[in-house]
Amino acid sequence: MNRREFLAWGAASSVLGASLLELASRRPDIGDGAVQHVLPTAGPDRLRLKVSLRSPASTPPILGVDGRRVDGVRTDAAGRFWLFDAGGLAPGRRHRLELRAGDDERPLLEPWELSTLPAPDATPDRFRLLVYTCAGGPDYFCDWEGRRGFLPIATRRRLLARALSFAPDAVIANGDHVYWDLRSRRGWGMGASPMARFRAGSFDREGPVLGSANEGVLTRAFGPQLADLYGTMLRGVPCFFLQDDHDYTENDEATDAGATFPADPFMEAVARATQRLYYPELLDHAGLPAPWPTAEGTSESFGLLRWGRLFEAVLYDCRRGLRGGADGVFIPEDVEAWVTARLAGSPARHLVQVPSTPVLWTAGKWGEWYPDAIEGRGRIGTSRAKPRWSEGWARQHDRLLAAAHARADRTPIFVSGDLHATALGRIHRAGALDAGDRPITSILAGSLGTGHFGWPSNFRDVEAQPSAIIEAEELVSPIEENGFCLLDATPDALRASLFRWTPADGEAAIDRLEPFVTVDVATGKKVG
Repeated sequence: MNRREFLAWGAASSVLGASLLELASRRPDIGDGAVQHVLPTAGPDRLRLKVSLRSPASTPPILGVDGRRVDGVRTDAAGRFWLFDAGGLAPGRRHRLELRAGDDERPLLEPWELSTLPAPDATPDRFRLLVYTCAGGPDYFCDWEGRRGFLPIATRRRLLARALSFAPDAVIANGDHVYWDLRSRRGWGMGASPMARFRAGSFDREGPVLGSANEGVLTRAFGPQLADLYGTMLRGVPCFFLQDDHDYTENDEATDAGATFPADPFMEAVARATQRLYYPELLDHAGLPAPWPTAEGTSESFGLLRWGRLFEAVLYDCRRGLRGGADGVFIPEDVEAWVTARLAGSPARHLVQVPSTPVLWTAGKWGEWYPDAIEGRGRIGTSRAKPRWSEGWARQHDRLLAAAHARADRTPIFVSGDLHATALGRIHRAGALDAGDRPITSILAGSLGTGHFGWPSNFRDVEAQPSAIIEAEELVSPIEENGFCLLDATPDALRASLFRWTPADGEAAIDRLEPFVTVDVATGKKVG
């Protein structure tokens, strides 16, 4: 796909693109509107939405789906947060949605449309996916010199609006939707800071999160990072939210004395409560083993985005089931077996693994697949042991890469979050795997919200770089700027377009952003 073809694709999607951009720019939910936010997801026959209102509702609001009534299910104590789940829908169709108050049925939003995904055996001819990471962070956290820790919410909304103008069919938000670290190294400047206590209060780690005073702390702390960021911008596109370390209120860190993960009961409860209130669970678990699917037919941490027989993304949270020690894993063995089965048996023409923890690159942090540690300012290496790092993580990494490479009819590819950078590279060797003429592509999708102290070079005094235990090439070395990634799939090709922006470019430049590079994933060659 050259530049002309890229623009032509956008023109072909002009109706959908115009509607998404209109939703992004009109903001009927901000200001005097009754609705604070809407985030939906979809399966082939199902729509699931998380909605928050600015004021509590005494009776459940109503979602109309093609004229069919779906009553809201309250998910909080006060009646501000509501879940809507509509099943039995026709696949691959745009459905008309209307949100109304439950008492007098007055409209709460203007009607909009949301598509179900294609049927599993459908053969669509194209698919466009938007992926980004690290969108979280309140406006008011700064470092000790007063520099912003995160981009202003308004700037993030503008970046997201530009991404939506390219009319993606689906969105993956890969982790770090909130930043409120409590016990890790930066906690003093985030969730454990006087500013945090003033703005939101303090959590009681011994009490329940929902239905207690903790619920108010959570909504005051996380509402600006989620509801104020998204509003109703994404209500017309299926969204897939994957959690990472900060969504559990900590950075992944370890010393000889201890580590922030595995998550303790409070950390897991916060992550579950945030998902329950603000963004939808994953729907298509396709045989995911118990106990990971919930009674509602969803999964909190592992799942699929399936676009007929054209494209499949396998999503997995590397924190929920993390285990250390000699036999450590990032994802539990039964989930790994499920991922491997999808890699081997999925009929999708293109299959992408989407872990929350990056593949290929390291910033010398603890919770990585790799043993590389910070050896000095600007240096990462393996000359000294990384405290509490597990060799089992690297072994699981190698198994997942080998499983991806085993299907000779597909290009193996990972798209990761977490690392606050944009990058694209190819792995030639990992463990016993020699990838030969089909190297494994890895992409860092780009950070939507990172500000000054979030970049690896500022936080750890090093820039991200390939791990020393693999053999890899960088087609785009990690870029510490804000951005996002588009994946375009057709039966004949999978192409990745990367976008970058820095405050030095000026905010007006966001509205003109075009990909700075587009790469054919199979060949690694730049296009256009």
